[in-house]
Amino acid sequence: MSGRLIHTGQVVLDLVMRVPGLPVSGGDLMASSTALLPGGGFNVMAAAARAGADVLYAGLHGGGFGELARAAMAVEGITLAHAPSAEGDTGIVVALLEDDGERTFITGTDAGGRMPPGLLDAVTPANRDVVYLTGYSLLDGSNAKVFLEWLPRTAGATVLFDPGPLVGEIPTDRLTAVLAYVDIVSCSTREAKILETADVEVLIVREGPTGCRVVHGGHSVTVPGFPVAAVDTNGAGDAHCGVLAAELLAGTGLLEAVRRANGAAAIAVTRQGPATSPTRAELDAFLG
Repeated sequence: MSGRLIHTGQVVLDLVMRVPGLPVSGGDLMASSTALLPGGGFNVMAAAARAGADVLYAGLHGGGFGELARAAMAVEGITLAHAPSAEGDTGIVVALLEDDGERTFITGTDAGGRMPPGLLDAVTPANRDVVYLTGYSLLDGSNAKVFLEWLPRTAGATVLFDPGPLVGEIPTDRLTAVLAYVDIVSCSTREAKILETADVEVLIVREGPTGCRVVHGGHSVTVPGFPVAAVDTNGAGDAHCGVLAAELLAGTGLLEAVRRANGAAAIAVTRQGPATSPTRAELDAFLG
């Protein structure tokens, strides 16, 4: 692979709780299991690294829980662009996992959601790099300003944008300004409806086990998925984005890159945990 994945989002710790259903307001539920695991941006980077990509984490990471996140990134061979932030802890996401594999999140980004001006000045993407941007980074106005000042420096790199489930809360003018620098949008069906008027070069709509719809050059192509028995959908979209980025870095054509990303997401949902993307060898074996 000739470039790097530069991830600009937030690494968090996922407090994963398996529950029989979602609690009613003012109620309580007993979780059958709990686990504290690295998640958020870590899922994407781990997926890309396991698929053979060089990965640079350009986001923030705090103290406390940040030690767990940094240890996990070290295991995956992920390079850190910055020292730990003194402004707060690494964020926590409460992930409620139901018996059918569906998940519901409550997100607190903490230090990762507060990027100071100039943080990205030392990060200069090269022509063969893939820059990953998440909608979570655009929810805060000062954060978005940091990215809008930096994104012009990504010219020549491929900017991959995953808007995330809170995309509807990003002010339209802010989202439009950022999309001007985006090459590929990868999102869920629900998120695609919110973005339906957006003008992007490539739109990848992740539709679960049925696969993905790829819209490019005025044409829409469905890349079939791989139906499996899902046990945990937490991190499936992250696995898809990470492997997609790795394949683009490897020079794989767009539709084949999406097919391999579909396979990685299928494997991921058969495993418990948020960062369950396969290695490149496991994916090759799965695809036959």
